[in-house]
Amino acid sequence: MSAIKCVGILTSGGDAPGMNAAIRAVTRSAIYNGMRVKGIYRGYKGLILDEIEEFKTQNVSNIIQRGGTILKTARCTEFRTPEGRKQAYDKLQEHGIDALIAIGGDGTLTGARIFAQEFNFPIVGLPGTIDNDLYGTDTTIGYDTALNTIMECVDKIRDTATSHDRLFFVEVMGRDAGFLALNGAIASGAEAAIIPEISLEKDQLAEMIETGFRKSKNSSIVLVAESEVTGGAMGVAERVKKEYPQFDVRVSILGHLQRGGSPSAQDRILATRMGIAAIDALLDDQRNVMIGIQNDQIVYVPFAKAIKNDKPINRDLLNTLRVSSI
Repeated sequence: MSAIKCVGILTSGGDAPGMNAAIRAVTRSAIYNGMRVKGIYRGYKGLILDEIEEFKTQNVSNIIQRGGTILKTARCTEFRTPEGRKQAYDKLQEHGIDALIAIGGDGTLTGARIFAQEFNFPIVGLPGTIDNDLYGTDTTIGYDTALNTIMECVDKIRDTATSHDRLFFVEVMGRDAGFLALNGAIASGAEAAIIPEISLEKDQLAEMIETGFRKSKNSSIVLVAESEVTGGAMGVAERVKKEYPQFDVRVSILGHLQRGGSPSAQDRILATRMGIAAIDALLDDQRNVMIGIQNDQIVYVPFAKAIKNDKPINRDLLNTLRVSSI
């Protein structure tokens, strides 16, 4: 019998579509297994400031279809200090919370890992980030929805690009990961993707323009990952204006559009499976692991692995894009 009687749940860092589906699954699975649930508002910040409320089944009714997170989210500098983490630990003790489920990206899991080690506290992480940049899971909660949003936006941009014979650089999120840019380019029929993973190996812009780019086309769309390495869409566009002035260039930055919206079926199913798996992990005496999915099977990934290892891009997809965009 598990010693865990009460579970805390929080979302932290950037929001991602599907977080609500995960909150719902964790809450209901915990209750199903005889545990109490406490919802912690505004991530680690709310934990320190005592924004904690008991959750029942009805607290998570009618939220599976909603974007964002009902628990809200915040960045928290205090949690990066030993004093802040001690305050957070005291609040967990006060509320009788025996284990924590943290939903978020890289920063969220990094914080969880340090906290778990310092206080020997059971934490299970769920990968909630549109960037899909966590190692050990094929996909993260929110990634599929963001990809669909990008595809829809690029479809609309294509209409205007075609009308004006223009070269459009569309900037998508992803920080240091090119998953959204590369797969978004394939899904939307874009000509190319400029991504950080291969920026250091070759000059992607020069290669693209010199391989007879646009010979057979009057308009082109290129997806650019927002990253210091790529320079973002603005950086790439500036270069084109200088080096290839014959092109009529436009930039579109999709920004926070990509984070919003109702989650796709795939994200709802993934979040629900992962939420239930998080409670199963605790019942199984697992701790300091992230729930991942590999080949459609749930896996437990140690925090250290999920955070430290870089997730590799599938190189075959670069070729898929190259071949399909001639």
